[in-house]
Amino acid sequence: MGKKFRETHTIPFYECDAKRRLTIPTLIKLAVSCSTVQSEQLGVSEEDVEKLGLGWIITHYEITISRLPEQGETVTVQTEAESYNKFFCYRNFWIFDESGAECVFIESVFALMDFETRKIASVRDEVLAPFESEKIKKIKRPTPLLPFEKATESKDYRVRFYDLDANQHVNNAVYFSWLFDVLDRSFLEEHVPEKIVLNFNKEVRYGEMVVSEYELVEEVEFLATKHQVNSQDQLSCEATIYWQK
Repeated sequence: MGKKFRETHTIPFYECDAKRRLTIPTLIKLAVSCSTVQSEQLGVSEEDVEKLGLGWIITHYEITISRLPEQGETVTVQTEAESYNKFFCYRNFWIFDESGAECVFIESVFALMDFETRKIASVRDEVLAPFESEKIKKIKRPTPLLPFEKATESKDYRVRFYDLDANQHVNNAVYFSWLFDVLDRSFLEEHVPEKIVLNFNKEVRYGEMVVSEYELVEEVEFLATKHQVNSQDQLSCEATIYWQK
């Protein structure tokens, strides 16, 4: 088990949707920000990693939502870099409300990208040592996505300058905006996500056109939307979102 780190955050109106609920893109930003602050305090900031010619990227999220915090609430965001192997780092996040109840649990997979080759690099022990993460050999298998078959609807987007992060590609939180924006307003007003499983497959860079599309699945047991984000005719991101019925 690795070192845990936590910080508090009071949710302002501009981080919420029309129902005064914390938006999913902002939820992701809060989680990643918490891990960034921990890294800085442990002496392995993004700038320190960049000096090695490397940058952190995220390849997978599995998000379990008990409830979305609302405007004005003060929440505690907690993170732990739990374990790592030769290529991947497994980091968990929690969001607790003021009573200590768990609102959100996030399992994520990080990797190091070589800036020159734009490919995944081996994880260096010295980078992970301050986190006291367990070194393992096993590669954890993520929850499988529902297979995408035929799009219900799609929307086109062009990557803007403010969509980018320091790795010079689209920030992972922006993908969540693309995933949700393609859904109808009435659907988003009437439904709340309870689980999101997402894979990042290929980076998207400035000026590229992307297509976000989804497929609705209504079963007796569950309600889900299946998503794809494609760029340059290649799959960049795929997700399954399960919704409260």
